[in-house]
Amino acid sequence: MEYIKVTGDNLEQEHICCAISNNKDVQVSSKKAWLADRFDDGLVFLKSTERGKCFIEYIPAENAWVPIEAAGYIYIDCLWVSGSFKGHGYSNDLLNACITDSSAKGKLGLCILSSAKKKPFLADPKYLKHKGFTLCDEADNGIQLWYLPFSAGVKAPAFKACAKHPHTDENGYVLYYTSQCPFNAKYVPVVEQTAKENGIPFKAVHIESKEAAQNAPTPITTYALFYNGEYLTNEQMNDTKFLKLNGVKK
Repeated sequence: MEYIKVTGDNLEQEHICCAISNNKDVQVSSKKAWLADRFDDGLVFLKSTERGKCFIEYIPAENAWVPIEAAGYIYIDCLWVSGSFKGHGYSNDLLNACITDSSAKGKLGLCILSSAKKKPFLADPKYLKHKGFTLCDEADNGIQLWYLPFSAGVKAPAFKACAKHPHTDENGYVLYYTSQCPFNAKYVPVVEQTAKENGIPFKAVHIESKEAAQNAPTPITTYALFYNGEYLTNEQMNDTKFLKLNGVKK
C-alpha cells in the first residue's frame, strides 16, 4: 500500500477518504476547510493513495480540539481503516508512521480516545491494548483516554475537569459538534429541521475554535448529544434515528 500526506498544497486535489469525492458536496467542503485551518497547528493527514476509508489524522495535543491535558504528546484525531482495506495491516502501517513521525519530532508519546466497549467512530480498545497503549483516564460517561508513551516515567495525559464529568444545564436535546467530521455538515441541519417539525426541543452548539473545544463539557467534541443535561451518545443521528430515539415513526 502506498500513502500520501495531505497538505495545504494538495488538499483540493485529494480525496479525503471518509466523505464522497465531489468537492462541491457540503460534507467535503466543510471537512477540507477545517483541515486547511489546522495544518499550521501541526495537523498531519496521512491516507491511502487509493480511494476509501484508510487514513490517520493527528495533531500536537496542545492544538487538539479536545479537553485534555497532554502537553508534549501527539493526539490522534482519527485512525480509520474500513471496508476492503480491513485485515491487511494498514492500521499498523498508519500507526507506525505516526509513531515514527512523532518520535522524530521529540514528542513524549501518543494519546487517543476510546471506550471500555467499542463505540462508533472511536478507536477499538482491544486494538489499542494490542499495540501497547494503556488506559490513563476515564470520564463519567465511559469515554476513555489511552496513551502510548515513548519512554518510561513521563506524565500521563488526562481529561480536563469539564470533560471528566460531562453535563449540561439545559433541558431538551443539546448537541455539541465540530466540523472535524464531514458528516456533520449534512446531518446536523437535518436533525435540527426534524426536531423543529416535530416539536422536539433541540439545540446545536457548533464548536468553532480550539479554545472552545478544549473547554467543552464533553470528552468527545466531534459529536456529543445530551438530553436534559445527561450525555447520550457520540453516534451521529439522521432524521430516522433521531425520531426513533424519541419514539416517533417516520
